[in-house]
Amino acid sequence: MSGRRLTRREFVATTAVASAALVAAPFVRSAHAAGKLTIGFWDHWVPGGNKASTDLVNEWAAREKVEVEIDYITSQGNKLLLTQTAEAQAGSGHDILASGGPWQVQAFADQLEPMDDIMGPIIQQNGEPNGTVKYLGQAGGKWLAVPASVGSQIKGPCSRIDLMKKYANIDVQAMYPAGSQPKADNWTTDTFLKAAEACHKGGYPFGIGLGETTDSVDAAGAFFQAFGAQLVDAKGNITVKSDNVRQALEFYKKLISFLPPDVAAWDDASNNKWLVAGKGALIMNPPSAWAVAKRDAPKVAEQLWTHGFPAGPKGRFAPYLPFFWSVWKFSKNKAAAKSLLTHLSQPSSIEKMVNASGGYDLPAYAKLTTLKVWAEAEPPKGTLFQYPDPYHQQTLSIAASPAPPKIAQQIYTQATLTKMALKYAQGQKMEDVISWAGDECEGFMRS
Repeated sequence: MSGRRLTRREFVATTAVASAALVAAPFVRSAHAAGKLTIGFWDHWVPGGNKASTDLVNEWAAREKVEVEIDYITSQGNKLLLTQTAEAQAGSGHDILASGGPWQVQAFADQLEPMDDIMGPIIQQNGEPNGTVKYLGQAGGKWLAVPASVGSQIKGPCSRIDLMKKYANIDVQAMYPAGSQPKADNWTTDTFLKAAEACHKGGYPFGIGLGETTDSVDAAGAFFQAFGAQLVDAKGNITVKSDNVRQALEFYKKLISFLPPDVAAWDDASNNKWLVAGKGALIMNPPSAWAVAKRDAPKVAEQLWTHGFPAGPKGRFAPYLPFFWSVWKFSKNKAAAKSLLTHLSQPSSIEKMVNASGGYDLPAYAKLTTLKVWAEAEPPKGTLFQYPDPYHQQTLSIAASPAPPKIAQQIYTQATLTKMALKYAQGQKMEDVISWAGDECEGFMRS
């Protein structure tokens, strides 16, 4: 069959005629292995994102003479998680399945095929993955999934160049220049608060949600980590009663007073809409809002600059949301699945997928943060250069880490951090908020 552009949630058997040389060792077929490989990929929101993945699979399939079925599964409504849950219970399903979020590898760790045999060569070639990818992609010292560039993202500041200059006296292009190292020593949480206040007074508040969806939780996680504020430590001890947590709550109380009044009800679309509509000076987001602005509000897009997170007393952290590809232990074609994942992890393959996303997708590897797409993106030229943190100036983190992942997942999904910030900002006593959070964490440990 010839390949064609896939529609959402559609299985299509594909083999392609184009083939590229595979850097890693090719898949060696056994007598039965030349059959079928089934794949469940995340359904990319960027037009053309799915086609790039399909084309790469086709290259491999043509080389290895393997019939492939691809299903693009939306993450809306937790459909990827529901698919993974159903397949885990049935002991049957896709050979390869993408995660639609950060926690699924840990949730299904006991049923996933170890990946150390292919991750070793991939890491040697591409450089070390960032710490959050290791935290979420490993269990018991073993890799249980392969980092996927598709879907992975940093949710750092995207600022209005003009409004930050006019109201906060901050030149974000000079602070995070295209083509050279950041000059951001003064970009701190104190500076951030002053800028938020100034832009609020000017009528263009920062658009940072305090809701229960990922954008809000991810931003809160990075700010809490900037103050060293951990609810549960890496050993599983509840550490919420600390001065670091109190400092983070004080910071958020001040920040919330400068934000739009309805941020407690914001979802993941709210900050994008806020920025594209020209209402605000800064949001925390990957380049999706900028991409929409290019189409719908070009004058806004011309003023957008993506850059690094402000540093707190304990360092500079950036919200990072990784996606993964995993293989079930019950897969009937593990060798073929690992061969395909190796192909998708080649630098040339990763660059094709990143290019197809317009620079939205992020590789997890240290050597792959300077692809041309980020330097050449416009308008304005270089607006995404600093998006992948090319000089490794930040710790890419996820909210609630370094708590054991099964506890961190509950802190994350229950939006404990944003709830704490809102409770304190709305007048509850500091120690009452901290006690509430401690009780929540004890409940997470028992569940």
